[in-house]
Amino acid sequence: MTSMTNISLKQYRKEQDYSYTLGAYATIEMIQARPEIVEVVYIHSAYRDRSVLETLCQQQHIPVVQQDKAFAKVDRKENCFVFGVFSKYSDSLASDKPHILLVHPGDMGNLGTIIRITAGLGFGNLGIVTPGADHFHPKTIRASMGALFRIQCCSFPSFESYRSQFGRHDLFTFMLRAATTLTPETCPVTELFTLVFGNEAAGLDEEIFSNVGTGLKIAQTSDVDSLNLSIATGIGAYLFASKNKLI
Repeated sequence: MTSMTNISLKQYRKEQDYSYTLGAYATIEMIQARPEIVEVVYIHSAYRDRSVLETLCQQQHIPVVQQDKAFAKVDRKENCFVFGVFSKYSDSLASDKPHILLVHPGDMGNLGTIIRITAGLGFGNLGIVTPGADHFHPKTIRASMGALFRIQCCSFPSFESYRSQFGRHDLFTFMLRAATTLTPETCPVTELFTLVFGNEAAGLDEEIFSNVGTGLKIAQTSDVDSLNLSIATGIGAYLFASKNKLI
């Protein structure tokens, strides 16, 4: 863990070995799911619902500091009254569980929503092919409402790196021009699988992924050119989770 004496409160940067949870909900989720990573919790004097948070921190021997000036250093918004400081950690994806894999996701809000989808629909394992949005960024964690701490989330330098580790997973790539439309009837039943999604702007590179696994598309009208990444992921993940009894 990072020593508190080595923590300099400032705007988050990816190269730091620690990050922040902004808001009481995400901070409580972190304490409940991974208390061992928590360094310190800061509470603003204007925060009124302190008892639950302070009790949790006391039970886990986590220091609590009331210091209003600290909030301006890490978050310039005026609606944050609790934040936690935690040491970054490494995860490994389970080799015997289904995965969601994002290839170069660009938006932290979308990534946070997909993290929550991963937790809520029973996948529990999320891979990210870099470069891409930072899953430790406070904006991502806030968008996930702390669900990051409930799943295994792991980055990979390339799709090939992921594939070399999880070659037994059946791959289902989501692309606009795939031949098969995903519906409750066409959704495959398979014991071990990975749902693969591209980034918000370009999707999956067809030169690379057109011959990888099974291509799937989600039906939509011609009124839009594509669905938002987190919406598409939610639809695909829900159908697979339902058909394969993850939920």
